[in-house]
Amino acid sequence: MTQDRPILFRGATIVSMDPRIGVVDHGDLLIEDGRIASVSESGAPDAPALPHGGVDVIDGTGRIIIPGFIDTHRHMWEALLRSGASHHTLNQYYSDVLGDVCRRVTPDDAYVGTLASAKSALLSGITTVQDVANVQLTPSHTDASVAALRDSGLRTILAYGKPFDHMMSTGTGLPDDVLRVRSELLPHDDADVTMALLTEWGSDDDERHNAALADKLEVRTVRHIGATTPISRLKDLGVLRRGTTFIHGNGLPAAQLQIMADSGGTLSSAPAIELMMGHGVPAVGQAPYGLLISLSTSAEVVTAADMFSVMRAALQTGRQFGRGAESERELTAVEVLAMATRDGARSLGLEERTGTLTPGKDADLTVLRADELDVVPVVDPISTIVLQMDRRHIDAVYRQGRRMVGNGSLVDDPRPLIERLRSAADRLGPVPRTDVSVQPWL
Repeated sequence: MTQDRPILFRGATIVSMDPRIGVVDHGDLLIEDGRIASVSESGAPDAPALPHGGVDVIDGTGRIIIPGFIDTHRHMWEALLRSGASHHTLNQYYSDVLGDVCRRVTPDDAYVGTLASAKSALLSGITTVQDVANVQLTPSHTDASVAALRDSGLRTILAYGKPFDHMMSTGTGLPDDVLRVRSELLPHDDADVTMALLTEWGSDDDERHNAALADKLEVRTVRHIGATTPISRLKDLGVLRRGTTFIHGNGLPAAQLQIMADSGGTLSSAPAIELMMGHGVPAVGQAPYGLLISLSTSAEVVTAADMFSVMRAALQTGRQFGRGAESERELTAVEVLAMATRDGARSLGLEERTGTLTPGKDADLTVLRADELDVVPVVDPISTIVLQMDRRHIDAVYRQGRRMVGNGSLVDDPRPLIERLRSAADRLGPVPRTDVSVQPWL
Protein backbone atom coordinates (compact mmCIF):
# COMPACT_ATOMS: atom_id res chain seq x y z
CA MET A 1 0.00 0.00 0.00
CA THR A 2 1.97 2.99 -1.28
CA GLN A 3 1.27 6.30 -2.91
CA ASP A 4 1.49 6.76 -6.69
CA ARG A 5 3.78 9.81 -6.77
CA PRO A 6 6.31 11.27 -4.35
CA ILE A 7 4.84 13.80 -1.92
CA LEU A 8 6.68 16.82 -0.54
CA PHE A 9 5.33 18.70 2.48
CA ARG A 10 6.96 22.12 2.39
CA GLY A 11 7.26 24.64 5.23
CA ALA A 12 5.63 22.59 8.02
CA THR A 13 6.59 22.21 11.66
CA ILE A 14 7.91 18.66 11.82
CA VAL A 15 7.84 16.96 15.22
CA SER A 16 9.88 13.91 14.30
CA MET A 17 10.11 12.18 17.73
CA ASP A 18 13.54 11.05 16.53
CA PRO A 19 16.08 12.51 19.01
CA ARG A 20 18.61 12.92 16.20
CA ILE A 21 16.22 15.08 14.16
CA GLY A 22 14.13 16.72 16.86
CA VAL A 23 11.64 19.43 15.92
CA VAL A 24 12.14 21.24 12.61
CA ASP A 25 10.29 24.53 12.86
CA HIS A 26 10.14 25.25 9.14
CA GLY A 27 10.80 21.97 7.42
CA ASP A 28 10.28 19.84 4.36
CA LEU A 29 9.30 16.17 4.49
CA LEU A 30 9.56 14.02 1.38
CA ILE A 31 7.64 10.75 0.95
CA GLU A 32 8.73 8.34 -1.75
CA ASP A 33 7.60 4.75 -2.37
CA GLY A 34 5.57 4.78 0.82
CA ARG A 35 8.52 5.69 3.02
CA ILE A 36 9.94 8.86 4.49
CA ALA A 37 12.75 9.82 2.12
CA SER A 38 14.04 12.93 3.88
CA VAL A 39 13.38 15.52 6.58
CA SER A 40 15.19 18.84 6.25
CA GLU A 41 14.92 22.55 6.90
CA SER A 42 13.09 24.36 4.13
CA GLY A 43 15.53 26.02 1.79
CA ALA A 44 18.56 24.38 3.37
CA PRO A 45 21.47 24.29 0.90
CA ASP A 46 22.13 20.61 1.68
CA ALA A 47 18.49 19.54 1.29
CA PRO A 48 18.14 16.30 -0.71
CA ALA A 49 17.41 16.63 -4.41
CA LEU A 50 13.84 15.97 -5.44
CA PRO A 51 13.15 12.79 -7.42
CA HIS A 52 12.72 12.99 -11.15
CA GLY A 53 9.33 12.42 -12.72
CA GLY A 54 7.20 14.83 -10.72
CA VAL A 55 6.36 15.49 -7.09
CA ASP A 56 3.07 16.42 -5.45
CA VAL A 57 3.93 19.49 -3.37
CA ILE A 58 1.73 20.24 -0.35
CA ASP A 59 1.98 23.58 1.41
CA GLY A 60 2.68 22.83 5.07
CA THR A 61 2.31 26.38 6.30
CA GLY A 62 0.36 26.39 9.56
CA ARG A 63 0.63 22.61 9.87
CA ILE A 64 2.36 20.35 12.39
CA ILE A 65 3.37 16.89 11.15
CA ILE A 66 3.81 14.10 13.70
CA PRO A 67 4.18 10.33 13.51
CA GLY A 68 0.84 8.55 13.44
CA PHE A 69 -0.34 7.74 16.95
CA ILE A 70 0.02 4.13 18.11
CA ASP A 71 -2.69 2.55 20.25
CA THR A 72 -1.27 -0.53 21.96
CA HIS A 73 -4.52 -1.90 23.40
CA ARG A 74 -8.04 -1.63 22.03
CA HIS A 75 -10.96 -4.07 21.97
CA MET A 76 -12.03 -3.05 18.51
CA TRP A 77 -15.26 -5.03 18.21
CA GLU A 78 -16.70 -2.89 21.02
CA ALA A 79 -17.28 -0.02 18.60
CA LEU A 80 -20.64 -1.77 18.26
CA LEU A 81 -21.48 -0.48 21.75
CA ARG A 82 -19.92 2.99 21.87
CA SER A 83 -20.62 4.74 25.19
CA GLY A 84 -23.03 1.94 26.07
CA ALA A 85 -21.31 1.19 29.36
CA SER A 86 -20.19 4.61 30.49
CA HIS A 87 -21.58 4.06 34.02
CA HIS A 88 -20.48 0.47 34.45
CA THR A 89 -18.08 -0.66 37.12
CA LEU A 90 -15.24 -2.93 36.08
CA ASN A 91 -17.15 -5.98 37.37
CA GLN A 92 -20.25 -4.95 35.44
CA TYR A 93 -18.16 -4.51 32.31
CA TYR A 94 -16.91 -8.08 32.60
CA SER A 95 -20.38 -9.49 33.21
CA ASP A 96 -22.52 -7.35 30.92
CA VAL A 97 -20.23 -6.40 28.02
CA LEU A 98 -17.78 -9.30 27.82
CA GLY A 99 -20.45 -11.74 29.01
CA ASP A 100 -24.00 -10.85 28.02
CA VAL A 101 -23.45 -8.81 24.85
CA CYS A 102 -20.33 -10.52 23.55
CA ARG A 103 -21.98 -13.94 23.38
CA ARG A 104 -24.63 -12.48 21.01
CA VAL A 105 -22.16 -10.92 18.56
CA THR A 106 -22.24 -12.54 15.11
CA PRO A 107 -19.27 -12.79 12.75
CA ASP A 108 -20.79 -10.00 10.66
CA ASP A 109 -21.10 -7.87 13.79
CA ALA A 110 -17.44 -8.53 14.58
CA TYR A 111 -16.52 -7.41 11.06
CA VAL A 112 -18.58 -4.22 11.25
CA GLY A 113 -17.44 -3.23 14.74
CA THR A 114 -13.79 -3.91 14.00
CA LEU A 115 -13.86 -2.06 10.68
CA ALA A 116 -15.68 0.91 12.22
CA SER A 117 -13.13 1.09 15.03
CA ALA A 118 -10.22 0.87 12.57
CA LYS A 119 -11.56 3.57 10.28
CA SER A 120 -12.31 5.76 13.30
CA ALA A 121 -8.74 5.25 14.50
CA LEU A 122 -7.49 6.73 11.25
CA LEU A 123 -9.88 9.66 11.68
CA SER A 124 -8.25 10.20 15.08
CA GLY A 125 -4.72 10.28 13.69
CA ILE A 126 -3.95 6.74 14.87
CA THR A 127 -2.13 4.66 12.25
CA THR A 128 -1.34 1.53 14.30
CA VAL A 129 -3.56 -0.40 16.72
CA GLN A 130 -3.09 -3.62 18.66
CA ASP A 131 -6.54 -5.19 18.53
CA VAL A 132 -6.93 -7.09 21.81
CA ALA A 133 -9.53 -9.29 20.20
CA ASN A 134 -11.56 -11.18 22.80
CA VAL A 135 -14.56 -11.87 20.58
CA GLN A 136 -13.23 -15.11 19.02
CA LEU A 137 -16.42 -17.08 19.68
CA THR A 138 -15.92 -19.20 16.55
CA PRO A 139 -13.35 -19.42 13.76
CA SER A 140 -15.77 -17.39 11.65
CA HIS A 141 -15.56 -14.52 14.15
CA THR A 142 -11.79 -14.57 13.84
CA ASP A 143 -11.91 -14.67 10.05
CA ALA A 144 -14.28 -11.69 10.06
CA SER A 145 -12.03 -9.71 12.40
CA VAL A 146 -8.96 -10.33 10.22
CA ALA A 147 -10.89 -9.39 7.09
CA ALA A 148 -12.02 -6.12 8.68
CA LEU A 149 -8.49 -5.22 9.70
CA ARG A 150 -7.18 -5.93 6.21
CA ASP A 151 -9.97 -3.91 4.60
CA SER A 152 -9.34 -0.90 6.85
CA GLY A 153 -5.88 0.15 5.67
CA LEU A 154 -4.79 0.53 9.30
CA ARG A 155 -1.60 -1.14 10.56
CA THR A 156 -2.81 -3.66 13.12
CA ILE A 157 -1.83 -6.54 15.34
CA LEU A 158 -4.60 -9.05 16.01
CA ALA A 159 -3.96 -10.29 19.55
CA TYR A 160 -6.04 -13.47 19.46
CA GLY A 161 -7.96 -13.85 22.72
CA LYS A 162 -10.48 -16.16 24.30
CA PRO A 163 -13.95 -14.75 25.07
CA PHE A 164 -14.77 -14.14 28.73
CA ASP A 165 -17.57 -16.72 28.85
CA HIS A 166 -15.31 -19.37 27.37
CA MET A 167 -12.61 -18.66 29.92
CA MET A 168 -15.11 -18.89 32.76
CA SER A 169 -16.32 -22.29 31.55
CA THR A 170 -13.19 -23.99 30.18
CA GLY A 171 -10.23 -22.03 31.53
CA THR A 172 -7.86 -19.59 29.87
CA GLY A 173 -5.95 -22.03 27.67
CA LEU A 174 -6.17 -20.86 24.06
CA PRO A 175 -7.77 -23.19 21.47
CA ASP A 176 -6.04 -25.00 18.64
CA ASP A 177 -7.62 -22.58 16.15
CA VAL A 178 -4.70 -20.23 16.82
CA LEU A 179 -2.56 -22.68 14.82
CA ARG A 180 -4.85 -22.25 11.80
CA VAL A 181 -4.89 -18.47 12.15
CA ARG A 182 -1.11 -18.33 12.24
CA SER A 183 -0.50 -20.72 9.34
CA GLU A 184 -3.35 -19.68 7.03
CA LEU A 185 -4.36 -16.11 7.86
CA LEU A 186 -1.47 -14.29 9.53
CA PRO A 187 1.78 -16.08 8.72
CA HIS A 188 3.88 -13.00 7.90
CA ASP A 189 5.36 -10.69 10.55
CA ASP A 190 6.02 -7.86 8.07
CA ALA A 191 2.43 -7.62 6.79
CA ASP A 192 -0.01 -4.79 7.53
CA VAL A 193 -1.95 -7.19 9.79
CA THR A 194 0.10 -9.44 12.06
CA MET A 195 -0.58 -11.75 14.99
CA ALA A 196 -0.07 -11.88 18.75
CA LEU A 197 -1.70 -13.91 21.52
CA LEU A 198 -3.83 -12.56 24.36
CA THR A 199 -2.86 -14.73 27.34
CA GLU A 200 -4.88 -14.12 30.49
CA TRP A 201 -4.49 -15.09 34.15
CA GLY A 202 -5.21 -18.80 34.59
CA SER A 203 -4.18 -22.08 36.09
CA ASP A 204 -0.57 -23.19 36.02
CA ASP A 205 -1.35 -25.61 33.18
CA ASP A 206 -3.16 -22.94 31.16
CA GLU A 207 -0.31 -20.49 31.64
CA ARG A 208 2.26 -23.04 30.46
CA HIS A 209 0.02 -24.06 27.54
CA ASN A 210 -0.33 -20.46 26.31
CA ALA A 211 3.37 -19.68 26.69
CA ALA A 212 4.24 -22.83 24.74
CA LEU A 213 1.79 -21.83 21.98
CA ALA A 214 3.37 -18.41 21.72
CA ASP A 215 6.83 -19.97 21.49
CA LYS A 216 5.65 -22.43 18.84
CA LEU A 217 3.99 -19.75 16.74
CA GLU A 218 6.83 -17.29 17.34
CA VAL A 219 4.48 -14.43 18.22
CA ARG A 220 4.44 -11.83 20.95
CA THR A 221 1.99 -11.90 23.84
CA VAL A 222 -0.21 -9.33 25.53
CA ARG A 223 -2.12 -9.66 28.79
CA HIS A 224 -4.13 -7.71 31.34
CA ILE A 225 -2.40 -7.35 34.69
CA GLY A 226 -3.20 -5.78 38.04
CA ALA A 227 -2.90 -5.91 41.80
CA THR A 228 -4.45 -9.38 42.07
CA THR A 229 -2.27 -10.89 39.34
CA PRO A 230 1.38 -10.57 40.45
CA ILE A 231 3.98 -10.82 37.72
CA SER A 232 6.26 -12.70 40.09
CA ARG A 233 4.00 -15.75 39.69
CA LEU A 234 4.61 -15.74 35.94
CA LYS A 235 8.32 -15.56 36.58
CA ASP A 236 8.17 -18.47 39.01
CA LEU A 237 6.21 -20.54 36.46
CA GLY A 238 8.75 -19.81 33.74
CA VAL A 239 6.15 -18.22 31.45
CA LEU A 240 7.29 -14.60 31.67
CA ARG A 241 8.04 -13.99 27.98
CA ARG A 242 10.28 -11.18 26.81
CA GLY A 243 8.47 -8.47 24.85
CA THR A 244 5.08 -9.03 26.47
CA THR A 245 2.76 -6.02 26.50
CA PHE A 246 1.17 -5.81 29.95
CA ILE A 247 -2.10 -3.87 30.09
CA HIS A 248 -3.11 -1.51 32.90
CA GLY A 249 -1.00 -2.60 35.89
CA ASN A 250 -2.97 -0.45 38.34
CA GLY A 251 -2.11 -1.22 41.93
CA LEU A 252 0.97 -3.30 41.16
CA PRO A 253 3.72 -2.64 43.72
CA ALA A 254 6.95 -1.10 42.45
CA ALA A 255 8.75 -4.44 42.88
CA GLN A 256 6.28 -6.13 40.51
CA LEU A 257 6.64 -3.35 37.94
CA GLN A 258 10.40 -3.76 38.20
CA ILE A 259 10.07 -7.45 37.36
CA MET A 260 8.12 -6.37 34.30
CA ALA A 261 10.87 -3.98 33.26
CA ASP A 262 13.66 -6.48 33.93
CA SER A 263 11.90 -9.13 31.82
CA GLY A 264 11.83 -6.88 28.76
CA GLY A 265 8.10 -6.39 29.11
CA THR A 266 6.31 -3.12 28.51
CA LEU A 267 3.27 -1.44 30.05
CA SER A 268 0.26 -0.27 28.06
CA SER A 269 -1.50 2.33 30.19
CA ALA A 270 -5.07 3.39 29.41
CA PRO A 271 -5.49 6.23 31.91
CA ALA A 272 -8.75 7.63 30.54
CA ILE A 273 -10.69 4.40 31.00
CA GLU A 274 -8.80 3.41 34.16
CA LEU A 275 -9.88 6.63 35.86
CA MET A 276 -13.40 6.34 34.46
CA MET A 277 -13.98 2.77 35.65
CA GLY A 278 -12.10 2.97 38.93
CA HIS A 279 -9.18 0.68 38.16
CA GLY A 280 -7.05 2.67 40.60
CA VAL A 281 -4.28 5.19 40.04
CA PRO A 282 -2.96 4.68 36.48
CA ALA A 283 0.49 3.13 36.58
CA VAL A 284 1.73 5.76 34.13
CA GLY A 285 2.01 8.00 37.17
CA GLN A 286 3.88 5.56 39.37
CA ALA A 287 5.94 3.23 37.18
CA PRO A 288 9.69 3.01 37.83
CA TYR A 289 12.30 4.38 35.48
CA GLY A 290 13.44 1.85 32.91
CA LEU A 291 9.94 0.53 32.21
CA LEU A 292 8.78 1.33 28.69
CA ILE A 293 5.26 2.76 28.76
CA SER A 294 2.87 3.16 25.86
CA LEU A 295 -0.67 4.52 25.74
CA SER A 296 -3.94 2.91 24.76
CA THR A 297 -7.63 3.68 24.40
CA SER A 298 -8.95 0.30 25.58
CA ALA A 299 -12.74 0.23 25.13
CA GLU A 300 -15.00 2.52 23.12
CA VAL A 301 -17.93 1.11 25.08
CA VAL A 302 -16.80 3.46 27.87
CA THR A 303 -14.54 6.25 26.57
CA ALA A 304 -13.70 7.92 23.27
CA ALA A 305 -10.94 6.10 21.40
CA ASP A 306 -8.83 9.14 20.62
CA MET A 307 -5.24 9.68 21.69
CA PHE A 308 -5.66 13.34 22.61
CA SER A 309 -7.94 12.41 25.52
CA VAL A 310 -5.57 9.65 26.60
CA MET A 311 -2.49 11.87 26.44
CA ARG A 312 -4.12 14.50 28.62
CA ALA A 313 -5.23 11.91 31.15
CA ALA A 314 -1.69 10.50 31.22
CA LEU A 315 -0.07 13.88 31.71
CA GLN A 316 -2.52 14.89 34.43
CA THR A 317 -1.93 11.59 36.23
CA GLY A 318 1.83 11.89 35.94
CA ARG A 319 1.93 15.42 37.24
CA GLN A 320 -0.35 14.56 40.14
CA PHE A 321 1.31 11.35 41.26
CA GLY A 322 4.89 11.62 39.99
CA ARG A 323 6.91 8.92 38.27
CA GLY A 324 8.03 6.70 41.14
CA ALA A 325 7.96 6.53 44.90
CA GLU A 326 11.46 7.98 45.23
CA SER A 327 11.12 10.70 42.63
CA GLU A 328 9.20 13.95 42.55
CA ARG A 329 9.93 14.56 38.88
CA GLU A 330 6.77 15.33 36.98
CA LEU A 331 5.84 13.77 33.68
CA THR A 332 6.31 16.09 30.67
CA ALA A 333 4.38 16.64 27.46
CA VAL A 334 7.39 15.39 25.48
CA GLU A 335 7.38 12.08 27.35
CA VAL A 336 3.63 11.67 26.87
CA LEU A 337 3.81 12.31 23.12
CA ALA A 338 6.64 9.77 22.96
CA MET A 339 4.43 7.22 24.73
CA ALA A 340 1.74 7.83 22.09
CA THR A 341 4.14 7.40 19.16
CA ARG A 342 7.75 6.22 19.45
CA ASP A 343 7.32 4.14 22.60
CA GLY A 344 4.16 2.55 21.26
CA ALA A 345 6.11 1.30 18.27
CA ARG A 346 8.86 -0.04 20.53
CA SER A 347 6.28 -1.78 22.71
CA LEU A 348 4.88 -3.65 19.72
CA GLY A 349 8.24 -4.45 18.14
CA LEU A 350 7.58 -2.05 15.26
CA GLU A 351 10.29 0.53 15.94
CA GLU A 352 12.08 -0.24 12.66
CA ARG A 353 8.94 0.56 10.68
CA THR A 354 7.04 3.35 12.41
CA GLY A 355 6.78 5.58 15.49
CA THR A 356 9.12 8.38 14.36
CA LEU A 357 9.51 10.51 11.25
CA THR A 358 12.86 8.98 10.41
CA PRO A 359 14.03 8.59 6.79
CA GLY A 360 13.65 4.97 5.77
CA LYS A 361 10.61 4.27 7.94
CA ASP A 362 7.09 3.86 6.59
CA ALA A 363 5.33 7.15 5.98
CA ASP A 364 2.74 6.76 8.73
CA LEU A 365 2.00 10.32 9.77
CA THR A 366 -0.64 12.75 10.93
CA VAL A 367 -0.93 16.35 9.77
CA LEU A 368 -2.43 18.78 12.31
CA ARG A 369 -3.93 22.21 11.72
CA ALA A 370 -2.03 24.66 13.91
CA ASP A 371 -3.17 27.97 12.41
CA GLU A 372 -6.61 28.25 13.98
CA LEU A 373 -7.71 30.61 16.72
CA ASP A 374 -7.97 27.95 19.41
CA VAL A 375 -4.32 26.87 19.13
CA VAL A 376 -2.49 30.03 18.01
CA PRO A 377 0.10 31.07 19.11
CA VAL A 378 2.06 27.83 18.99
CA VAL A 379 4.70 28.69 21.55
CA ASP A 380 5.68 25.05 22.09
CA PRO A 381 4.44 22.67 19.37
CA ILE A 382 4.59 19.53 21.54
CA SER A 383 2.67 21.13 24.41
CA THR A 384 0.19 22.45 21.85
CA ILE A 385 -0.39 18.91 20.52
CA VAL A 386 -0.83 17.33 23.94
CA LEU A 387 -2.77 20.06 25.72
CA GLN A 388 -4.51 22.26 23.14
CA MET A 389 -5.50 20.00 20.26
CA ASP A 390 -8.14 17.36 19.64
CA ARG A 391 -9.55 15.39 16.70
CA ARG A 392 -10.91 18.56 15.11
CA HIS A 393 -7.36 19.66 14.33
CA ILE A 394 -6.54 16.59 12.23
CA ASP A 395 -6.13 17.70 8.63
CA ALA A 396 -4.73 14.54 7.02
CA VAL A 397 -3.52 11.05 7.90
CA TYR A 398 -1.18 8.95 5.78
CA ARG A 399 -0.43 5.22 5.98
CA GLN A 400 2.66 4.13 4.07
CA GLY A 401 2.39 7.34 2.11
CA ARG A 402 -1.21 6.85 1.04
CA ARG A 403 -3.67 9.47 2.22
CA MET A 404 -6.41 7.86 4.32
CA VAL A 405 -7.87 11.09 5.75
CA GLY A 406 -8.02 14.45 3.96
CA ASN A 407 -9.52 17.72 5.15
CA GLY A 408 -10.49 15.92 8.35
CA SER A 409 -12.60 13.25 6.59
CA LEU A 410 -12.03 9.72 5.37
CA VAL A 411 -11.14 9.60 1.69
CA ASP A 412 -13.67 6.79 1.18
CA ASP A 413 -17.40 7.13 1.84
CA PRO A 414 -18.23 5.99 5.41
CA ARG A 415 -22.02 6.07 5.01
CA PRO A 416 -22.55 2.39 4.10
CA LEU A 417 -20.47 1.35 7.11
CA ILE A 418 -22.37 3.76 9.35
CA GLU A 419 -25.65 2.15 8.36
CA ARG A 420 -24.32 -1.35 9.03
CA LEU A 421 -23.01 -0.19 12.40
CA ARG A 422 -26.38 1.27 13.36
CA SER A 423 -28.19 -1.87 12.28
CA ALA A 424 -25.91 -4.12 14.33
CA ALA A 425 -26.19 -1.88 17.38
CA ASP A 426 -29.99 -1.84 17.14
CA ARG A 427 -30.11 -5.62 16.98
CA LEU A 428 -27.76 -6.09 19.94
CA GLY A 429 -29.75 -3.59 21.99
CA PRO A 430 -28.60 -1.55 24.97
CA VAL A 431 -25.90 -2.87 27.26
CA PRO A 432 -27.49 -4.28 30.44
CA ARG A 433 -26.26 -3.17 33.84
CA THR A 434 -26.64 -5.80 36.50
CA ASP A 435 -25.50 -6.15 40.10
CA VAL A 436 -22.66 -8.65 39.85
CA SER A 437 -19.63 -9.86 41.71
CA VAL A 438 -17.05 -11.49 39.48
CA GLN A 439 -13.31 -11.83 39.92
CA PRO A 440 -11.57 -9.94 37.11
CA TRP A 441 -7.90 -10.19 36.19
CA LEU A 442 -7.09 -6.74 37.51
